[in-house]
Amino acid sequence: MMSSAATAQRNHRGARVKLGGTVLAIVQLQNRRQVRSKLHQLSVNGGLLHLEQPLAEGIAVELLFHVGKTTVRNKVEMLFPMWATRGCLQPFRFKELDDATRNELENELKTLLEASPSSLAEDNNVP
Repeated sequence: MMSSAATAQRNHRGARVKLGGTVLAIVQLQNRRQVRSKLHQLSVNGGLLHLEQPLAEGIAVELLFHVGKTTVRNKVEMLFPMWATRGCLQPFRFKELDDATRNELENELKTLLEASPSSLAEDNNVP
C-alpha cells in the first residue's frame, strides 16, 4: 500500500535522468512473456523505455531493472509510444512503488545526477 507521502510525492515531478540505454530492463507481460528493453530516461514516477515494438497504451506490465545498488521490480502502466530511428520510445508510469523502493531509487538518481549533471533530462513527455 502506498502511503499518503508517496501519493503526494507522485504528484510532484521528480528529476528525470538520461540513461541513454545504458540500463537493461525486462518487461514481463501479463501472459508471462518477457521483452528485453533499455531504459532511456528514469525518474521516481516513471521513465522511457526503448523497445523494438511498442506495447499497447494503458496495459499494466511488470518491469525489472537495476540502477546502482537498487533493484526495482514493479508494476508499471505503459503510455503512448513514440517511434524512434530503431524501434520506439515508450513512456511508463510506476503503479505501486513502495516507499522504501522509491527512496532507494531517488537516492540512486541523485547519485547519478551528482556524478554527471548533464544527464538531467528536460523531456516534458515523460512521467
